[in-house]
Amino acid sequence: MKSIIAGFTAFLFFIIIFIYGYQNFEHASEMADRTIDLNNQNSKQYSIVKIKDKVLLDIPVTSQFPELARGCEVTSLSMLLNSAGIKSDKMTLAKQIKKDPTPRKIINNNIYYGHPNDGFVGDIYTYSKPGLGVYVQPIIELANKYLPGKIVNLTKSSFDELKIPLSNGQPIWVIINTQYKKLPDSYFTTWHTKKGAIRITSKEHSVLITGYDKNFIYFNDPLTGKKNKKAPINDFKEAWVQMGSQAITYHE
Repeated sequence: MKSIIAGFTAFLFFIIIFIYGYQNFEHASEMADRTIDLNNQNSKQYSIVKIKDKVLLDIPVTSQFPELARGCEVTSLSMLLNSAGIKSDKMTLAKQIKKDPTPRKIINNNIYYGHPNDGFVGDIYTYSKPGLGVYVQPIIELANKYLPGKIVNLTKSSFDELKIPLSNGQPIWVIINTQYKKLPDSYFTTWHTKKGAIRITSKEHSVLITGYDKNFIYFNDPLTGKKNKKAPINDFKEAWVQMGSQAITYHE
């Protein structure tokens, strides 16, 4: 009888171990699949890159002025494309960027206007007419015409992930604000668009990130025309996240 009980106990123990092991195998397989998918995605963009402690790329700077009062996004894109060896200029890009022609209207104190992810909103050339700018989606579409199959959308990546292309020698186009730090809510207003209500700030800006170190982020600023301008890295990160973590670069 004791031998039967002992045998049954051993069998039950084996079953428990088997089930536990199978569950863990399933979990491990699931995680392995995720890792494989991630690696497959990255392998199309970058080989293994060692993240450097500091980076400072030598990318020529271009000013958006005097021709493009609101042309920071296309000017930063021109710097990105030129760094990839693709000849481009801000004025051509300003003509080519997709536009959202929705007119600006104010009805019952509500602003009705275009959506920056549908196209450039307003006038890109002068402050004497209403306008704002453009977000990442139309920029990606335009960039792909110059570098088909090579544009990398880093939007919604973690800030640390931006160090990968920078360590590999590629600068990064981003949406930020003109203060290079997180803005208070008072700087934002609500627009009503065809896609619904969105929060907008007139401080919206775009720059080309060229490097980083422990304390600072470095960027070419089309607003000031300054090369490798710097801002505290934590301030810049918070501002970038506040503006939707929008970013693109390219791979070789």
